[in-house]
Amino acid sequence: MEQNESHDVVIIGAGPAGLTAAYEILTKTDLRPVVLEASNEIGGISRTVEHHGNRMDLGGHRFFSKSDVVMDFWKNRMPLQGMPARDDLLLCREVLLDADGPDPEKEDRVMLVRRRVSRIYYLRKFFDYPISMKPATFLNMGFGRTFCAGVGYLWSVAFKRKENTLRDFMINRFGVPLYKMFFEDYTRKVWGRDPKEISASWGKQRIRGISLTKALLAACRNLFRRKNRDMGIEQKKVETSLIEQFLYPKKGPGQLWETVAEDLCRMAKEKFGESYEVVRKDAPVTKIRLRDGKIESVLTGIGESKKDFTARYFISSMPVKDLVLSFCGESIPEDAFEVAAGLPYRDFITVGLLLKKLKIQNTTAMKTVGNIVPDCWIYIQERDVRLGRLQIFNNWSPYMATDLENSVWIGLEYFCNEGDELWSMSDAKFIDFAITELCKIQLIDRDAVLDSIRVKVPKAYPAYFGTYEQFDVLRKYLDTIGNLYCVGRNGQHRYNNMDHSMLTAIEAVQQILRGSEDKTSLWNVNADQEYHESK
Repeated sequence: MEQNESHDVVIIGAGPAGLTAAYEILTKTDLRPVVLEASNEIGGISRTVEHHGNRMDLGGHRFFSKSDVVMDFWKNRMPLQGMPARDDLLLCREVLLDADGPDPEKEDRVMLVRRRVSRIYYLRKFFDYPISMKPATFLNMGFGRTFCAGVGYLWSVAFKRKENTLRDFMINRFGVPLYKMFFEDYTRKVWGRDPKEISASWGKQRIRGISLTKALLAACRNLFRRKNRDMGIEQKKVETSLIEQFLYPKKGPGQLWETVAEDLCRMAKEKFGESYEVVRKDAPVTKIRLRDGKIESVLTGIGESKKDFTARYFISSMPVKDLVLSFCGESIPEDAFEVAAGLPYRDFITVGLLLKKLKIQNTTAMKTVGNIVPDCWIYIQERDVRLGRLQIFNNWSPYMATDLENSVWIGLEYFCNEGDELWSMSDAKFIDFAITELCKIQLIDRDAVLDSIRVKVPKAYPAYFGTYEQFDVLRKYLDTIGNLYCVGRNGQHRYNNMDHSMLTAIEAVQQILRGSEDKTSLWNVNADQEYHESK
């Protein structure tokens, strides 16, 4: 038997967008919100997974934004460190500190300032990411590849292509040889498609401001940079993929969103009474009832746990495909339904490995605890493995690993489709497969593995092929549902960064406050605004 609850605002999903929307409602309105989360976890793909005390960041999250609103939101939830972190102390390393900030050695609710280091592993060698013009790049590539890359880049500058596909987009910025060396195979790993089958929209949104020319200009600017520059001012002028510092919660991104959820629960109880539950876990939305062009209610759970939530407004961060397929009560235009049903996603698997040590040596000038390589993550460009990216959690935060000085805690990222060969492997078989690949490309020795875990993430990345090119048809239909506001990465089927997802939620609440049913500004977040990556 169904139970009924009535609220002012129903928010679907407890990821960055959903929790930000709830926070905005609680702090700026008198509306009563409820957040419905399908899983038992907080943070969506921005959550932290803990295994035997070691913590994994799913996907790797830099806390950096060109939006002051977002930066202030993060720092107000978790203040900037006021004393050195554990690895800063061990290495006697200077770091940007807030004189009034907490000591990360004593308190948990604290943001660390971290160095951004990421490289490409190709030809069993390291290359800067984005590709730089350093002598080491040319030495690693060899004379023949370097000559071809130079000629190809000059050709791409002189003869621009019409950008119909992601392949065209990349070649225009790097030339054919560099595209084939550093982008083509990796893109196939991530999306399972040839770049010529993927819309150029992905590149225009994610890396519109990146090119070989801009990477060179950034390198020149760095010669004159000030050390420990302010996170909120000077780095706004830098392309997001070229930033050198970012903020990071002491125990990973999930810690921040769990903190936000705790704050929401406290605020809601203070405002509406001790019995008020603002965040509901294990509450998957299974049916959405439409009536007279608006959402009337959403149904959660199955069997005796079914519950019907009615509200005036509905903010959704659930995958837009699942959203539309959950509609009932009114007929859906056939063309919009077909677009929704055909929207593709890319799923994600992470393997966490605890190691005695890495086989690769740190040959950089950067000091690290245990002298491990300094990278936060490494793009695996090698064609003979399925592995896409490798994270080194020791370098994200010294508190992600239980034994910082004597072990290395890493994450191996694989991209797949739900139900395919990789997804269907048993945990034991897949972990063995991942270890074998790392040994093959000479990153570890098998006997260095101390512990392991495998984590699956469905619908991690909305994809830019399939019916995506007709997405405007679906968007126009969704905009006719007056009390529905689609936010976040999956809610808008847009490969947003975390800050952009938060900004969609903030804009949705502003539209509710204005009484506006015109969703144009909501869809334009991360499309043509100042806070876009290529500001």
